[in-house]
Amino acid sequence: MGILQWLQDIITLNHNFTWAYVWKYILSAPIIQGVILTIILAVISQFLGTIIGLLLYFMGRSRWGFVRGISAIYVWLFRGTPLLVQVYVFYFLFPYLHLTQPLRRNDLFSAIGFTHGIGPIFMDAFLAGLLAFSLNEGAYMREIVRAGIDAIDVGQLEAAKSLGMTYSLAMRRIVLPQAFRIIVPPLGNEFNNMLKNTSLATAAGLYELLGTANGIGGPLFATLELLVVASVWYLLLTTIWGIIQGFIERRLNVSNIDIGAKRPNWAQRTFGFLPRSTTVNPATFIPPEH
Repeated sequence: MGILQWLQDIITLNHNFTWAYVWKYILSAPIIQGVILTIILAVISQFLGTIIGLLLYFMGRSRWGFVRGISAIYVWLFRGTPLLVQVYVFYFLFPYLHLTQPLRRNDLFSAIGFTHGIGPIFMDAFLAGLLAFSLNEGAYMREIVRAGIDAIDVGQLEAAKSLGMTYSLAMRRIVLPQAFRIIVPPLGNEFNNMLKNTSLATAAGLYELLGTANGIGGPLFATLELLVVASVWYLLLTTIWGIIQGFIERRLNVSNIDIGAKRPNWAQRTFGFLPRSTTVNPATFIPPEH
């Protein structure tokens, strides 16, 4: 009984942690709405960040020096300042531009059914997070795009030009499709981080997943319990995305997969116990004597 009591004290933090709150709110309507808003914010931010990163790459390859300078300063600025600071800057910038009240009068989220949360979803808070996440992600995606495109042999671009293709056509038809296979893995990792970085939008008063959890847990004096609820959902979201990312990478890399190789199972990939290759090279294979 002593061991069981010791385990119970650990799990309940000496009876100060109420697991009933976890089970009560983990599938509650406000939390589910916060999860949906988190996904929406992450998807839009990642999409815009990828477009911005692609534009910044081509600006960095421009023949005009001032355009290259703008791209370099952009990356220096957004990579050199904390993301949380950027969220605050955009949120507190709106009052100076007299945009806070017009944005709050635009109750878009209530119109599309976001009415189950613990408070209204203000458009200025959403846009502050969206702008910060998108612009910050653009700086990192610029480097990812640069690494992917620069990995393609420059001779392919020269060959495309010799066939009469313009630079933009050769990029669209020849270079970018190949670079996309290189860009996908780090792009997937960036979206994984984006799902978690959306929690910073709670600093602007946005009721996404973390903001909703804090809003519920505070009045109940159950902040830790609701943080556990939020952590479970973040783990679930990133795990599901990891599975989707793995499927996409396998589809894009199907031509490089050794059919004869035995693929490691989930446990082997997770804990690092990968099997040795059992494939046979036909060029060096010597059949056994009979």
